[in-house]
Amino acid sequence: MTLMTEHDNSRDGRRSATEAPLDIERVRQAFPILSLQRKGKPLVYLDNAATSQKPQQVIDAVTRYYETQNSNVHRGLHYLSERSTEVFEGAREKVRQFINARSVSEIVYTRGTTESINLVANSYGRENIGEGDEVLLTHMEHHSNIVPWQILCEEKGAKLRVIPINDAGELDMTAFNELLTDRTKLVGVVHVSNALGTVNPVREIINRAHAAGAPVLLDGAQAVPHMAVDVQELDCDFYVFSGHKMFGPTGIGILYGKERLLDAMPPYQGGGDMILSVSFEKTVYNKLPYKFEAGTPNVAGAAGLGAAVDYLQTVGMDRIAAYEQELLTYGTDVLHGLEDIRFIGTAKDKAGVISFHLEDIHPHDVGQLLDEEGVAIRAGHHCAQPTMKRFGVAATSRASLAFYNTKEEFDRLADALRKAREVFA
Repeated sequence: MTLMTEHDNSRDGRRSATEAPLDIERVRQAFPILSLQRKGKPLVYLDNAATSQKPQQVIDAVTRYYETQNSNVHRGLHYLSERSTEVFEGAREKVRQFINARSVSEIVYTRGTTESINLVANSYGRENIGEGDEVLLTHMEHHSNIVPWQILCEEKGAKLRVIPINDAGELDMTAFNELLTDRTKLVGVVHVSNALGTVNPVREIINRAHAAGAPVLLDGAQAVPHMAVDVQELDCDFYVFSGHKMFGPTGIGILYGKERLLDAMPPYQGGGDMILSVSFEKTVYNKLPYKFEAGTPNVAGAAGLGAAVDYLQTVGMDRIAAYEQELLTYGTDVLHGLEDIRFIGTAKDKAGVISFHLEDIHPHDVGQLLDEEGVAIRAGHHCAQPTMKRFGVAATSRASLAFYNTKEEFDRLADALRKAREVFA
């Protein structure tokens, strides 16, 4: 692995370095599923915002766990339990380093981004948000960063406020300043929009929110696969993401929280491993991060997540970001040449996502016709119905890329879209 000299490069906590470009063919060879064919044609997988494919290194780590390490963690005194615990806690440390958290106590395992947000809403939110208070979100949030706060606000008599977005899919920062008041008890912001690809100015948002006394939760599900993230640099209070979107297994995710906040929060669920002692009179809770990890954990998922972190760091997050920006530009330019195409989300700062609408063709029809050509995209509202409504559409077609995609695959996408247009013509 090439050593990198990293330095601050932007307002949103990304790190940059000068590295050699990616060897795309070598990268693609690491992902077995990319060799599949659909309808006799090589698979083009452009649905990475929904879930990413897995390198052999991750597949092997999960298989190895079940073949040679499978046991419950923490309390066993035998060899397998010790090995399982080493894998589980070793992956936690890898994640800590990956996002530059201060301590492993700040890294909580969850089932994914959705559960991480629900944990914060049900623990921190219930303790700190009351009647008349406000939760401030953006108009481009995923449903998982809307619904838990709606439930909490309805229960507590609090109010949900929404930062509007402009026609390019960028936040209205003037409106943000006006909406941010002493009644704001939490700001929830998606780092990178899954529906638009917009990279939000999260560091500026965090600085302003902290000046107003409000903590900030960042949904990083679409950020961590595409750019280096430094939570200390950002100074966010909570950061959440999922393993399956960053080339790891499904069913595993991360809640990062500042230690002082997590320490003051009550448990989210009760059960084994989140306790120090239990009697019918009183339960003493475990220390961080185990206070929030009730029951037998997804150790195999942690093994795979740790392997995914290893793989990403070997490839180099800055090389990934640089290549993907080049690919995003190329793909956007290629699709611009199509007839009657409307792009949904044209922010100046974007990552990984091209959402579009072909005139007179429903996105679901587009998706099915592309599948006949061996091209996999996503069609629908992308769990972002308020965003769709903002742009006056019920759904979009979405091509979302990863660092194993190629310019030739975007050429295939464009050709397939031309064929779809011919069918409907």
